[in-house]
Amino acid sequence: MGKDNKAKTAAKGKEKDSKAKPAPKGKDNKAKPVAKDNEEAKLKTANAVQVRHILCEKQSDALKAMEDLKAGTAFNVVATKYSEDKARNGGSLGWMTRGSMVDDFQKVALDLPISTCAKPHYSGLVKTKFGYHIIMVEDRK
Repeated sequence: MGKDNKAKTAAKGKEKDSKAKPAPKGKDNKAKPVAKDNEEAKLKTANAVQVRHILCEKQSDALKAMEDLKAGTAFNVVATKYSEDKARNGGSLGWMTRGSMVDDFQKVALDLPISTCAKPHYSGLVKTKFGYHIIMVEDRK
């Protein structure tokens, strides 16, 4: 192999390295979104969360609540307006520990980042035997 061939081979190797790598893919073969500042990576495993929720028996009511949240209404205000359970007063359930929540609710609640009622980071609709929940976490431990 001459000098020219070695140079061409080295250049090809550099081209491959300089190309952008595709986003990692999950089980469904779709690209995973990259979290800002690795927010998801920073979440520590929680054994308890201070949680608020909005519980609606009907999906249509839960979707209306979701629209209010997307419009910028504070989470506790939306919970007071739509929630149909004892947590109607702002949606607060207080501290809930791992194992004390129904499975689907727990999976979502323990994975949500901390947020505030004024600027909530809330779940999508979570269906349980109680109805449709929208969940928000205020603290973790």
